[in-house]
Amino acid sequence: MKPFFDLVGQYHAYKDEIDQAILSVLESGHFIMGEPVKLFETELEQYCGAKHAISCANGTDALQIALMAIGVGPGDEVITVPFSFIATINPILMVGAKPVLVDIDSNTFCIDVNKIKKAITKKTKAIIPVHLYGQPANMDEINKIAAQHNIVVIEDSCQAIGAEYNGKKTGSLGNIGCFSLYATKNIMCGEGGIITTDDENYAAAIRRFRQHGMSAPYVYEELGYNYRLTDLQAAIAVEQLKKADKFSDSRQKNAKILNSGLDNIKGITLPTIFEDRSHVFHQYTIRITKDFKLTREEFVKRVQARGVGAGVYYPRALHTYPHIAKLGYKLGAFPASERAADEVVSLPVHPAVTNKDLVTIIAVIHEVASGA
Repeated sequence: MKPFFDLVGQYHAYKDEIDQAILSVLESGHFIMGEPVKLFETELEQYCGAKHAISCANGTDALQIALMAIGVGPGDEVITVPFSFIATINPILMVGAKPVLVDIDSNTFCIDVNKIKKAITKKTKAIIPVHLYGQPANMDEINKIAAQHNIVVIEDSCQAIGAEYNGKKTGSLGNIGCFSLYATKNIMCGEGGIITTDDENYAAAIRRFRQHGMSAPYVYEELGYNYRLTDLQAAIAVEQLKKADKFSDSRQKNAKILNSGLDNIKGITLPTIFEDRSHVFHQYTIRITKDFKLTREEFVKRVQARGVGAGVYYPRALHTYPHIAKLGYKLGAFPASERAADEVVSLPVHPAVTNKDLVTIIAVIHEVASGA
């Protein structure tokens, strides 16, 4: 069976196009901020429906740059969730601000919009909803709350490129969108990031921050960093972006088959799909609840022993790690996030998973569920 992440397959499926794109960069002798970067940014603007798409070194940098662009710093607060990859929270700490955590909605794994208002103070500068596993958060309600309190919305779309909410793609749903092009993402170039926005001032600030604070060659307006995407990475990303919708269609088809085949197994909760949004299934994530015959860890071991990939994303809620817990967060503070960390298991759903693989995955899980 194909591995949990089929990185090699995602490259080899379009090897000729990618090889030619890389060769063109090598022959040009230009490797930083050249035509491939400009082309990728232009095509990403069109794809997401944003006025500006600005590339950077990775998704973590994208979030940090976005926070810096809106002026977040020491003494400010940023609302986000405790159930995500650590790169959602670390950039908040990097700019000297305080992450204020709000629990997730158990059905979506995204921020619980009903709990946001209680977390807002006079110090709140931004909300970072995470479109976890490829499913958009409830952006209408988030934007409504943010507008009432003059708060900026920064989408953490690192797992959700191509996903839609009410017909609009992620990256165009808030004030700023942040994406990752890390090797495991739905489109990738090894490492890389993207920031999208319709705001001219934010866009100008983002472009300065990613390149040493420069507004023009050797004109340094402020502190900046070297967070640039290379032309080699951009050339790969351009070819990947051409296939983004095809990749998403494959993931959605595979998820539909898994949902059908795994339905009604006691103790397994399947992903919830909502009519107002499209889920691009960066991860196909189920829950192993207390009603299942085995613990989550035993389940993972047994399906892996039968050749089925399974991963836990993520095994601990972020507020339980020392550098975040010291902000005053304690175990029990976010029950939905903590329960998710105890229950979630992700199964292979990437485009290289075949129908035969899906049949095997479904059969193995039924065997494990029956005690075989």
